[in-house]
Amino acid sequence: MADFCMPSLGADMRTGTLVEWHVKQGDRLKRGDIIADVETDKGIMEIEIFMDGIVEELLLEKGTKVPVGTVMARILTEETAKVEVVPVTSAAPTIITPPEISKEIPLATPTPAITKQERLRISPMARKLATELGIDLSKVQGTGADGAIQQIDIERAAASQVQPVVKASIEPVTEKTVTEKAPAKSSSTSDFQAGMRRAIAAAMSLANRDIPHYYLETRIDMSHPLQWLEAENQRRSIKDRILPVVLLIKAVARSLVDVPELNGYWIGDRLEVQEGIHIGFAISLRQGGLVTPAIHHADLKTLDELMAAMRDLIARTRSGHLRSSELSDATITLTNLGDIGVEKVYGVIYPPQVAIVGFGKIAEQPWAEHGMVGARPVVTATIAGDHRATDGMVGAKFLQALNVHLQDIQNL
Repeated sequence: MADFCMPSLGADMRTGTLVEWHVKQGDRLKRGDIIADVETDKGIMEIEIFMDGIVEELLLEKGTKVPVGTVMARILTEETAKVEVVPVTSAAPTIITPPEISKEIPLATPTPAITKQERLRISPMARKLATELGIDLSKVQGTGADGAIQQIDIERAAASQVQPVVKASIEPVTEKTVTEKAPAKSSSTSDFQAGMRRAIAAAMSLANRDIPHYYLETRIDMSHPLQWLEAENQRRSIKDRILPVVLLIKAVARSLVDVPELNGYWIGDRLEVQEGIHIGFAISLRQGGLVTPAIHHADLKTLDELMAAMRDLIARTRSGHLRSSELSDATITLTNLGDIGVEKVYGVIYPPQVAIVGFGKIAEQPWAEHGMVGARPVVTATIAGDHRATDGMVGAKFLQALNVHLQDIQNL
């Protein structure tokens, strides 16, 4: 018998709210299946199972606030099933409230009748907001996983209710009247942003308190990479073209193959280098805040595959369709603020990772070579490393490898 526990989806996560089970007692599972939806400060996440087996018992009801590490379900693994020949019944699952969370949210008493609202897939936070705003959930179109209703959907529904009132009013529509007639939308958006900022603040406070950072930077001539990319994109349709940031992602991944000490976690009092290179890519949310989901096995992907993965990840991040592994598996983070004009980025390491790479904008700068000075497209690359795990020599080797791979772009 194996325990399925509430996973940690980041150093800032302490609890998650169970939104929905995707399985029932007796269901057969295989590694990678989605077992549940969990809501955190960063949105609703799909939680994966990392073992094969059969659902023996679901221990929690939806709507329960669950601390990280709490047992949520028991799984009968294939190995155990072969030894213990225990039939799996189709009876209703027994619901048990772990003592550490029983005082936080009492479990709802099941009733014989199930209303339409109870059958809806909706997060507890969204349901609470809908109640406060008087929103009819049967008329709300969910944009979450499998049509789940999220806070943003309730906000949109509230906004649509306000609009006819404004149109029917004789008074002119001013900033004052819109603010007075739609306070809930502003408030809920503010609440989300506040929750996101709290989550980020918790992680960064932990990082600044516990991680002794060192910082290095180097300038990289992007003339050859950009010339190669321009020629390559000329042969492609517009939808198949590759963005410069994809070259940076692939070069970082290849550099980690050369300098693996930066690809890992600081656990307890030692560095645990990871075999898979999963690059966390910082993505800004429209409602504010940042999420850094992972592009898995970035070193093994072609440039086309990385471009497709990046587009897919951005779209799913902003629509709330991320998987738990995409939030928990990143072995290093890459942040790129060049598109908004930033020249240099000095990141804060996201624990338990041991490094973060930053890129500024690619801009023409003076460049001296072979006694000649000219203007070249240059990017400033930075590395922040955890001094407990590595030192400046390792960081310098990484930046050197990064430059080498970018100059040899056709072989990435």
